[in-house]
Amino acid sequence: APAYRRRGILRELEEHAVRHAREEGAAALGSLTSFSAGTLDGGTFTQEDIAAKDVTVLNFWALTCPPCIAEMPDLAAFAAALPENVGVATVCLDGYGDQETALEVLEGTDLVSTTVISGNGDLASLCSALIYTPTTVLVDGEGTLMEVIVGGQADLSGTYLAAVNKVLAASGKAEISLAE
Repeated sequence: APAYRRRGILRELEEHAVRHAREEGAAALGSLTSFSAGTLDGGTFTQEDIAAKDVTVLNFWALTCPPCIAEMPDLAAFAAALPENVGVATVCLDGYGDQETALEVLEGTDLVSTTVISGNGDLASLCSALIYTPTTVLVDGEGTLMEVIVGGQADLSGTYLAAVNKVLAASGKAEISLAE
């Protein structure tokens, strides 16, 4: 198919994914109350890591997704400005078996967070339900998926901060601001 047709199809898929996320909401994607995941650094990430924070921002990305890679520096700046009660983790959907490339992508971004490359249980179910990258899901400390943001964001920090504060408010917790 000609490139212009492929771009049109991709745009339609993105618009469908955004509409679906708005209509169905994050809860339609399940929860993260029972899972174990392998991380890029050889560690593990589980529901206990989610429970340790009031909100965890999970950014799902792929090595084959230029918008995902392009937003990594903005995600790094956002993560660095967060208070202790909010965490950030990334999930590289195609990083298992290609850890070296995933490390190369992250190397120049200054992102200091856990990067998941494999998982089971609720995380595997969530990964299989996603239809577009990047997708970011906000999870409360109980593992409830509270917000979903589909696609790259022109103002990543502003969009994510508003979503974090919405989750905190729903949990009866104080809103946050980003460190300068």
